[in-house]
Amino acid sequence: MAQGLYLSQKMQLSQVLAPQLQQSLALLQAPTLELKALVEQELQQNPVLEEIPAMEVQVDARESRGEDDAPINNQNDPAEPPADVNVDPTSERSANEPVDDFQAEFDRLVQMDQDWREHFSQTNVPLRQKEEDDEKRQFMMDSLTVGESLQENLLQQLRLAELSRSQFTIAEMIIGNIDERGYLQSSVDELAFSTNITKDKIDTVLAIIQTFHPPGVGARDLRECLMLQLERIGQQNTLEYAIVKDHLETLGRRRFPEIAKALGTDASAVQQAAERISHLEPHPGREFLPEDNQYIVPEIFVQKAGDEFVVNTNNDYMPHLRISNAYKDLMSQGSSTNEVRDYIRDKIRAGKFLIKSLYQRQQTMLSIAREIVKRQQDFLKFGSTHLKPMTMLQVAEIVGVHETTVSRAVSGKYMETPQGVFELKYFFTSGIQTTDGVGMSNTSIKEVLLDMVKKEDGRHPLSDDQIVKILKDKGIMIARRTVAKYRAELNILPSTLRRTY
Repeated sequence: MAQGLYLSQKMQLSQVLAPQLQQSLALLQAPTLELKALVEQELQQNPVLEEIPAMEVQVDARESRGEDDAPINNQNDPAEPPADVNVDPTSERSANEPVDDFQAEFDRLVQMDQDWREHFSQTNVPLRQKEEDDEKRQFMMDSLTVGESLQENLLQQLRLAELSRSQFTIAEMIIGNIDERGYLQSSVDELAFSTNITKDKIDTVLAIIQTFHPPGVGARDLRECLMLQLERIGQQNTLEYAIVKDHLETLGRRRFPEIAKALGTDASAVQQAAERISHLEPHPGREFLPEDNQYIVPEIFVQKAGDEFVVNTNNDYMPHLRISNAYKDLMSQGSSTNEVRDYIRDKIRAGKFLIKSLYQRQQTMLSIAREIVKRQQDFLKFGSTHLKPMTMLQVAEIVGVHETTVSRAVSGKYMETPQGVFELKYFFTSGIQTTDGVGMSNTSIKEVLLDMVKKEDGRHPLSDDQIVKILKDKGIMIARRTVAKYRAELNILPSTLRRTY
């Protein structure tokens, strides 16, 4: 049967997000620092947008408050959106409406600029900081340096060592095969085969490198690493050295009585030796690893004022935007060509939508934060053991948005509270009903479990069954497998491995 090309038609439904909606969702989901970068990118791409100088924003804020810096109580309703601001990020009607009356359009832009500033003046209560705190923060930023790598440090030590030229070459080759943890990745046999250098010469130079700092560097496995550290401090004839040399695997399983029987001592002495071994460094190169610090900027500030908790959004990193008057004047000039007017009109529309999206984002964040604070009063007063179960759907119904909007809004955002800085997702957790009818979150149960293990008798650690019984007496009904799951998530060993002698 002959086969060939043919045409066919079919109908199907598909959801396609408009570019403006995609931009609105991206702004909502972006954390503070990423949001600042996105807005700055828009400032560079859209010539009609300009950033309001910080001094001008502060003046507007003082005028709006009438020199009264009293914060807005979290019980107040969210501010009404400014004129011409569409609070539904999925709507594009206002952005696509034809603009025929330029003067009316400009009047709306001026009104929106003013309302936008008033919004910031109301929701951006300045957090006064001492001059000393500013100096400390600046000193910290100025002190940030890039440290040297382990290989660079070893090469510096190598240059100070008294080695022959051939040994120096071998040492460079060995250092090049030491990974960031401080371990030699290639065996001596492999190095000898690849370089045609005898094993004895490589072993001699390796022994010299193993005397370098940090102790344990150049080891081929964990056993040799720990033995090198013990030898460095003259502990070759100790119980710790014997355990590391001959019983390291058994030590990993914490079988202290078995080790004690093999070495002719008691389990208590072995456990004490194991405690001292735990202070050795299993990764000698750790101190040279680059610091992977992730700096966060809280999106929400919660402060206690009397008996109430005050909620404010952090607008310090939020650029304050407006439509440039120069381009408004250019559009109103009759000498402008149609191409110029159409171009500026499109850019003004894009700028208006960006400003609306930023306003909607801040309003959404503020509404969600206020609902979280309203539901988690006990947590703010007493700590994580009083965190109540809360779902995104519950908050979404109160705020008046979809559950996915709440999910995007809290993603990667942080809240600074009297109990510390927490990711907004931290407050959303499932839970159980206690026997007295009070909801208790999974996080609170984990805190209770952790506190029980900390206070247990080490000679008779609590088993999972015993923990279930104690929690039941406190009105917390959970299964044994749930306790085992929470214990694993908290990195708590089973009772058989927590026992002390």
